[in-house]
Formats: sequence, C-alpha cells, structure tokens
Amino acid sequence: MYFLSLRIVLLISGLGVGLFAIKTPAQAQSDTTLVEKKTLVRGSVGETVNSKRVPLVGATVIWAGTTLGTNTDANGLFQLPKHPTENRLIISYVGYQADTLTVTDPSTELMVTLRSERTLQEVTVSGAPGQVDRINPIQTELITQRTLAKAACCNLSESFETNASVSVSYSDAVTGAKQIQFLGLGGQYVQTNIENIPTVRGLATTFGLNYIPGTWITSIDVGKGAGSVVNGYESMSGQMNIELQKPDDTNKLFLNGYANSFGRIEGNVNWSHTLTKKWSVGVLGHASTLQKEIDQNNDGFRDLPLYTQLNAINRYKYSSERFMAQFGVKALYEDRDGGQLSTFRSPVGIARYQFGNTTRRLEFFSKTAILYPDKPYKGLGLILNGVHHDQTAIIGFRPYNGQQRTIYANLIYQNIIGNTNHTYKAGLSYLLDDYKEDLASLATSRTESVPGVFAEYTYTYPEKMTVVLGGRFDYHNLFGAQWTPRAHVKYNLSQSLTLRASAGRGFRVPNPISENMGFLVSSRAVFMYQNRNAGPYVNWNLTPLKPEVSWNYGLSLTKDLTILGKKASLVLDYYRTDFQNQLVVNVENSSLLYFYNLRDATHHGRSFANSFQAELNIQPARRFDVKVAYRLFDTQQSTAMPAGDTVLLPKMMVPRERFLLNVGYALPYDKWKFDATLQWNGPRRIHYLREGYVHASNQNSPTDYSPGFANLNAQLSRGFRTGWEIYLGGENLTGFRQLNPIFAANDPYGPDFDAAGRAWGPVTGRMVYIGFRFKPVN
Repeated sequence: MYFLSLRIVLLISGLGVGLFAIKTPAQAQSDTTLVEKKTLVRGSVGETVNSKRVPLVGATVIWAGTTLGTNTDANGLFQLPKHPTENRLIISYVGYQADTLTVTDPSTELMVTLRSERTLQEVTVSGAPGQVDRINPIQTELITQRTLAKAACCNLSESFETNASVSVSYSDAVTGAKQIQFLGLGGQYVQTNIENIPTVRGLATTFGLNYIPGTWITSIDVGKGAGSVVNGYESMSGQMNIELQKPDDTNKLFLNGYANSFGRIEGNVNWSHTLTKKWSVGVLGHASTLQKEIDQNNDGFRDLPLYTQLNAINRYKYSSERFMAQFGVKALYEDRDGGQLSTFRSPVGIARYQFGNTTRRLEFFSKTAILYPDKPYKGLGLILNGVHHDQTAIIGFRPYNGQQRTIYANLIYQNIIGNTNHTYKAGLSYLLDDYKEDLASLATSRTESVPGVFAEYTYTYPEKMTVVLGGRFDYHNLFGAQWTPRAHVKYNLSQSLTLRASAGRGFRVPNPISENMGFLVSSRAVFMYQNRNAGPYVNWNLTPLKPEVSWNYGLSLTKDLTILGKKASLVLDYYRTDFQNQLVVNVENSSLLYFYNLRDATHHGRSFANSFQAELNIQPARRFDVKVAYRLFDTQQSTAMPAGDTVLLPKMMVPRERFLLNVGYALPYDKWKFDATLQWNGPRRIHYLREGYVHASNQNSPTDYSPGFANLNAQLSRGFRTGWEIYLGGENLTGFRQLNPIFAANDPYGPDFDAAGRAWGPVTGRMVYIGFRFKPVN
C-alpha cells in the first residue's frame, strides 16, 4: 500500500500537480482595506555590471515614512500594495545609493537601477557580507549570490565562510562529513529546506550539505529560533531555506570550474530556457571528484576521503496570470572511500581499515499555486515531494545499509481578515517516512505516518509592530498527538532600532546511526537504550528511543548606526534552547557508544544551549565592507555514568567562543574583488582519555579541552566584460592543523581506535584553489 501511494504521488508530481511555495504577499503589507489590482505596485531592482543589468536580491522597497514594504526576490522583482496616503517609494540596498520614486501611476511597472554608495561614475560595489531581512518578524539573514561568490562555495557546507551565525566543521577525521553548528547545537536541529521543501533530513543528515552545489544557489535565508509552523514541526534551533536557479531565470547559462591543490576538481552548469510565453525549462548539473591521496601527518590514514559525485536537476515551470506550476526530478550518486592509504602495508592477515559510503538518491517534486491577480494577498498552493534514498557503507569490518522512502505534502491557503493588517495562512500537511537501517547485527526500522493541520495569523500595526502567532497539530502514528505553538514579534522602537522576540516548540525523531556515523569510525560497541536501572551500563534495558522535544526562546536587537560618518549596523541576539527530551550520544567511555533518552521513567536529565552573538557591519570607505562578530556558547547536557549517577557536562566539540572578521573590497565595475575572512575558534571539550577514568557526580573531576585556533581564508577575483570571471583563493592560509586527530591510528582494529572523540580541528593544512565563472553578456 505504501509503494502504491508513492507511485500515485510521484505520478501526480510528474504531471505538475504539486506545490508552489507561495511567496508571502503579507510581506507587502498595507494598512488599507481590500487591495484592488489597480493599486498594486510592481517593479524590479538591479545594478549595471559591464553594461548588463543584473538583479539585486533582497533589496528593500518601502513606502517613505512607514515600515510597510517588501524585499526583492531571487530575480530582483517586487510587488506591494499602494499606500493610501503616501506615494514616495524608497528603494535601498546595502552599499548602494538609495533611490526615492514618486509613484503617480501604480499600473506602470517600475525599473530601478541603483548606484554604488557616494559614487556617480562607479556603478557596482562588493555587497555587504550579510543582510538582515528588515521586514520579516523572524530574525533572518539573507545570503545572496554576491555573498556566496566571496568564496569558491562548492557546496552548501562551504557557503557560510562569511557568516557569523553558522559554522561548519568536519565531524571526524575519516568520513569527510561536514556538520553545521547553529546556536550551540548540531545541524540536525536546523530545518533545512530547498524552496520550502524539507530536504536535509533523515538519512541525508550526515552528508546532505555536500549534496547541494553552491553554484545552484541564488539565495539562502537563515532564520534563528523556531521557524514558521507552515513548514513543519522539525525546526528546533533555526530554519534555512535555499532558493535554486529557476527555469525562467534571466541568466540563461552559467558555467563554473574549480580545482584545488589537494586534487579536487569540479564542474557546474546552470541552463535555463524559455520554451513558450508560459513554459520554461531548466537544467542544473554538477560533477566533482577527488582521487589524490593525502596524508599530511603520516598516520597512514587519508586526511580526506576519495570521492566522486554526480548530481543533476531537471525542472519545468508553467506560469500564467492565475496559475503557476513547477515540477521536476533530482538525481544524485556519490561514492566515498576513506580510511587507510591504499599503499598502507598492514600486518599479515589484517585487512586495510576502510570507510566506504555509496549514496543513490532520487527525488521528485512539484509545486502548484492558484493565484488571484485582483487579490494578491490571496493564494492556494500545494507542495508534493517524494524521496528514494539508498545508502550502503563499510566501516572497518562493520557493514551498514540504510534506506529511506519519504512522501511529503503541504497544502497552504492564505488570505486576509478585513484588511491586510490581518493576514493568515492555514493548511494541511502529511509526512510519511519509512526507514530501515542495519549496522552489522544491529537492525532498526520504523514507519512514521504524520498527518497535520496548521494555522498562522499575522497582525501588523503600521510603522510599529508585527505579531505572528502560529500553531500546528500533528498526529504521529508512533508517538501520538504533538502540539507545536510558535510566536514571533517585531517591534520598531524607533526608525533605526528594531526589537524581535520569539518562542516556540519543536520536535523530531532522530536517526541515531546515520546522524552519528563519525563516532562509528572507532572500536566502540554500540548500544541503544531508553530506560535505565541503577548499575553498570550492561544492565540497562533495550527499548525504543523517544522523539526529541525542545523549546526555543530568543531576543534580538538591530540598530542602524553612523560611525565616523559611515553607515553601519549592529545586531545583538540571545537564544536559549531547552530540551524536554533529547537523544544522548554518550561517548564518555572510550570503548562504548550509548544512545539513550535524556529523560525516561527513572531519570530526568537536563540539556540546554545558550547562544549570544554581537555583529557589526560597517563600510569605512567606498566599495569596502567590514564585518566583525563575536559569538558565545554555553551548551550543557546531563551524561550518565556507569555507577548510575549523572553529571552535567559541557557538550563535546562545541567551541565556547568564536570571533569572525570579514573584509571585502572591490574596484569600480567589480573589475577586481578581494575578500578575506579570519576566524578564531575557542577551546572545546574533547574526550578525556586517561585509562579507567570516568566522571564523578561532584562535577569537580578533570576534563580535557582542545586549544583555540585561527583560520584565514581569502579570495581574489577578476571580472571581464565578456562575462568571464576568474578567481584565486586559499583556505586555512594560517596552515594550522591538528597533528593527531585519530587516536591509536597504528592499531585501527584495537580497543582504543577512535577517529571522532578527539578530532577537534582542521585535519588538513593550507589549501589553494583556482576557478572560473562564466555568464554570457546579453
């Protein structure tokens, strides 16, 4: 029945009856009564690069003297209702001269071209490292293509070099998997969507960041705290939405090539074509490989796994005045081979220690929407998505097999109540996950069927406040009813000072094996438990794990400043995540790996994460941008000990502090661009290795911490009027690397071997790269 349902959904998806993620007309809010078509103002915002008009993504369009406005989309387009009393429209973008237009005829489509700040002859600058969405009540940073181009940005995991909120590091010293840290927690607690479809989840959590090429991305929205209930219940610490190039994109062709000193080679192609007035087609292609063995510390293990990845999307779009549809297919193949060097000579009778992972993933999606041109605040949309994910691995002598089959559907209706000061969204959702995982003799499987209903109300008090109240009810076939409330408030204390507050609940069902594959590259025996009896670990009872549940609370302040006559912005935020239940991954014992619930019938542990961040953006000179940020984490979790007691300890591998400095400079017309990012990562708790030692409940027992370290990344690029751009850059230019990230590397089948418990820093040293980008000049 499940596979019949899957075939039916995929057939419907292929016919284009899917969901179009409705853009939020509420973002173009007004304090008027029902908005008529004649009063809707439309237009585009762009800049001129080498005599070619290029759209500006995320530009602010706002009625003068109010806070009523919107942001431009991935194509630089905007629309918002005409204000009843104000006809001056202000268009602004960080690093550019703001423009003010007087709108006399709302039916005329506006075309705005911005010029660089304080410059009349030079028309382009390097944009600021990041921009806060000034309209969204959720604290959201917009990462644009201009920001992504500041680094090679080969995939999503490498797209956050200049971002202070998101940090990415290797989870271990063998698999090559990169993991996000956000608000002091792992990436599994961030709901990562691609065009409003939950994507990096389930078995894709470990390597999923590598499955999204950076050259496909047009923008990334990074929201802090619990996100909107419209997109589901799995957002616990934050929510990211990645927009990809569309079939009707104005850039018809984009090519990218990349090679680095470690032997990694990549090629990308984005192609869009208009078939008819209403139909368009797009193809996104990616191929990358690394076939050169690297062992910089001479421990006999590859510092980076060899791999090959092939990745493609074929999508179609239909657009008319009253109906819009997109549908397509994604296909991915990736093969990884890590572990000991192929030339490593093992003792007679002992095989080479190998980590191998092969992933085959096929995904179908469709998005459709019914539009109401005369009522732009109204819409009905449906998203359908089907995933077939197969993953096989070998970890030393232990084989792993994982399968995931997913069906996702989300029906969204939005409208107003009386006027656009009162808007709402409501809908139905359905999620079906079928998981099967086998690790040696340990087998797990489950089928989750989760129908849900949600509603979200937005109230706008013109020029002052926006309040969003949302809730959803989901019925989980394994864990019963789940209620997920969320609240977000944005209040303008003044024209230059904005306060945001949020609170919300989230829950998710973890996948212990696939989400912690790095810890499996060790000699640890694996156990999964729920209830504990007092006594040694071996007396614990084997029962199913429960879902993770958390509450997140946050406050943020955004202040526009003038420093020495230069424009600047300051962002301060604080977020706390409290877990009611959590999957505890206990690696305190060097030979054992335990998975159990934070809270059960006999024990109520604690787990929380506090995050404070201060970020200053300033332009000290024309075409010169500076970002300075400091982040402080306090992440702790109760950890069970063999005697039956617990200790509240700092979470392993979470640096307490992080400092970031990013500078960018561009010559006129973006002819030359230079960017550099310096990061300092503070100490983090790592595995304490003294033989026979366990932590005591008095919390005064010794712990081991890694040293802090600094990284420097930089890139220089040169643009040409023909549409070509070449770039040269380097990562970890300070050359710092951890000398011995693998413990007992000389005896991988011995009792002490561990590739994750003490892998706290860069595994490889200095790396340089070169590449090109090409967009034909119209």
